[in-house]
Order: sequence, then structure tokens, then C-alpha cells
Amino acid sequence: MVEQQEASSEDAVMTRIGQAVMLLHGGDREEARNRFGLLWSELGADGDGLHRCTLAHYMADTQDDPGDELAWDLRALTAAEGLSGERPAEHQDSLAVQALYPSLHLNLAADYLKLQRPDAARIHLRQARDAADALEDGGSGAPGPYSGYDGGVRAAIERLEERMRGM
Repeated sequence: MVEQQEASSEDAVMTRIGQAVMLLHGGDREEARNRFGLLWSELGADGDGLHRCTLAHYMADTQDDPGDELAWDLRALTAAEGLSGERPAEHQDSLAVQALYPSLHLNLAADYLKLQRPDAARIHLRQARDAADALEDGGSGAPGPYSGYDGGVRAAIERLEERMRGM
């Protein structure tokens, strides 16, 4: 019974994150930011790593200030890295966390570029490319479940690389 309550509680958190993401994608950044902020304070520093990673990843997109956006993207990366060593067996979505790394590093590269820190941007752009390459086929030689997602992230990596050429 306790496990069932915990699972539905975790589902409720992801549902709330998803609802705020829909607001964000619908153009209501302020309401999305408010909901993410409330949920972040509810999760706390010891909250589930997957939830914190996902929440911070999207919270970054609601920020107006590039420094604040960078801070949230760094929180997302820190939560993802903590999750890797935390309790991966408990997360059936561990592949989903790994699939976030290219996007996390891509966002950090874009943040650093906005802040006129091209050297840091290049480091994270390289890490984004490496993480995307690692996900390409999951080592199986066949397209993985995130191949569509990978394609979008790869295209974004290429666009940022093109933008940074000559810098």
C-alpha cells in the first residue's frame, strides 16, 4: 500500500510538471514559472532527483535573465548527475535521464553563449554532442526509443555549432 501511494505521489509530481510545461509551451511563462517555483519548494533539496532534474530543466526556460537561466540549467545537470549515483535501479526511467544529458549540455552551451562566455559554451556543446552520440543506438545497432528526440537535439546542436563558428 505504501509503495502504491509513493508511486501515485511521484506520478502526481510528474503530472504537475507536465501541466506547467503545457502552460509554458502555450505562452504563459509567468504562470509556468510560478507553478514550477511552488513545486520546487515542495520538493526541497532532498526531493526525487528525476523530479528535480526535470523541473529545473523546464524552469530554466521560464527565466528572463540569462544568469538565472544558467543557474536553473546547472541545477538540472546537478540533479541528473546525482541521480546517476543515487538509486538508478529505482527509476525505470533511467534511460530517460540519460537521454536528457544532450539537451542539458546544449542548454548550458546556449546559456554561456548568451553570457558571452564562448569557451564554456564550447565545452558544453562538445559534451552535448558526445552525449547525443552515446545515445544514438544504445549500443544495439538499432534505432533507440529516443531516435526522434535525438534528431531534434542533434539539429539544435548543429545550429548552435554553426552559430559559434568563427567565434
